[in-house]
This record gives sequence, C-alpha cells and structure tokens, in this order.
Amino acid sequence: MGPEARPRRRRPDGAARALTAPVPAAGKGRKAMKAGNGRGGTLYRSAVGIALATALILGWVAAGVGVIGADGDLSNMMYVGVVAVGVMGGIVVRFRPQGMSRALFATALAQVLVTVIALVAGLGLPFSPPMELLLVNGFFVVMWVGSAWLFRAAASEQ
Repeated sequence: MGPEARPRRRRPDGAARALTAPVPAAGKGRKAMKAGNGRGGTLYRSAVGIALATALILGWVAAGVGVIGADGDLSNMMYVGVVAVGVMGGIVVRFRPQGMSRALFATALAQVLVTVIALVAGLGLPFSPPMELLLVNGFFVVMWVGSAWLFRAAASEQ
C-alpha cells in the first residue's frame, strides 16, 4: 500500500477544533501536543487563552464586585498592578514562550503579594474574610501558574 492509497486525516474545524484544542495540554503525550511550532502551536495558543481569560476575569471581578472588601473599595486597584506585571513582562520579552513563562510566574507572585498585603493590613474586613481572600486569589494564582507552565512547555517544543 503506497502513500497515495492512505486516506488523509481531516483536521477538525470550527467548534470541534475549539473544543479539542485544550485536550493535548491535559497530558495526552508529547507528540499529541505538537500542532505547530513556536507561537502557532497549541500549547502557546492555550497559554495565551488562559492568560487572557485570567486577566479579563480578574479585571471583571475586581472592578465589578470587588475581591477585597465591598464593591468600589479602592484596595481592588492593586489588581491593576497584577495585570500590568503580565502585560509589561510580555512586552519586554516580546511575547516569546520562555519569557512569557517567566513573566506569568512574576504575575502569579504579584497576585500573592496583593493577597499578603490585603491580609496583613486587614483590608476588606468585614466584607472579605481572610479565607475568602485566600480562595479567590488562590484561584487566580493557579491560573497564572498554569498559563506559565503551558508557555514553558511551548518553549521546550521549539
């Protein structure tokens, strides 16, 4: 059976592709992760998507309902600095995967720093108890670190 007799595999398109894009990043194996190289690869695109979603959700929650304290508490402005760390880090490293990994680890560290400041200074009480601050900010730290991990994996596939 020659190469001309083998059927070609169709790539999923549209919604099917969008739904299956994160699956390789869930640990299905190194070869399955490679859809491309560098900035066009599945890992890089997944990392960008998670980072953007995290930044948008953080901005929405901080501005809308307030992570620290009640709605409109100025302490929530610290989260602008968290997102700024990621944006400025991305610009400095020219959005290259290895550099973005470091930038997003720094963003996660900035998120932890905001949490520590809020807890030590007693910001947000009585509306935001310490456990709530830890859980909400912990979610965002996990998202930043997850995106950084995907960028690191994308850099190693180049």
